[in-house]
Amino acid sequence: MGKVAWGFSCSLDGFIAGPGHDMSWLSAAEPLTDGTTEAMAAAVAVIISGRRGYDAAKAQADIRDEMTSEAYGGAWSGTEFVLTHRPEELEDDSSVIALNCSIAEAVDRAQAIAGDRDIQIISADIARQALEADLIDELQYFSVPVFLGDGVRIFDVPGGRRLDWELVTIDEANPRSFARTYRPKGRAAYR
Repeated sequence: MGKVAWGFSCSLDGFIAGPGHDMSWLSAAEPLTDGTTEAMAAAVAVIISGRRGYDAAKAQADIRDEMTSEAYGGAWSGTEFVLTHRPEELEDDSSVIALNCSIAEAVDRAQAIAGDRDIQIISADIARQALEADLIDELQYFSVPVFLGDGVRIFDVPGGRRLDWELVTIDEANPRSFARTYRPKGRAAYR
């Protein structure tokens, strides 16, 4: 069985999207070595995203660049679940499966599809829910040298909540992106 990963690029001040889910700031990211994006995309069978990010991507379709208009810059193909309380509103979009369920049920459904490949969560809110349910096996982090000042925080829990992580790998092929992979501290291996 593949792992459940939360992967993201993050500004230096802790945002994974700018105000209004703006993603244009990713142009400030360090370029990845050839084949990196394709290799990451090939490992993923199912993406789980949230409704706010989905709506923003649709609204910004005409202004997003090649890398941000599609998952992994278009290098990925697979199944995308969008978690929403109003799945009927997405019935006409055959590119996604809209689900109104818990993150645990969504992960179970994704694992049935993914087999040995991974499940990738690309929403801060959905990832927070998955962390609360102890469903995240791996965190994949890329740093982007930009301050945004506002937007979607990587991890936002009113009142705070501490989660400790331990380093698994450093992406030596992409040192300028500060690419790191972590797992929840104390977890020996993937499920």
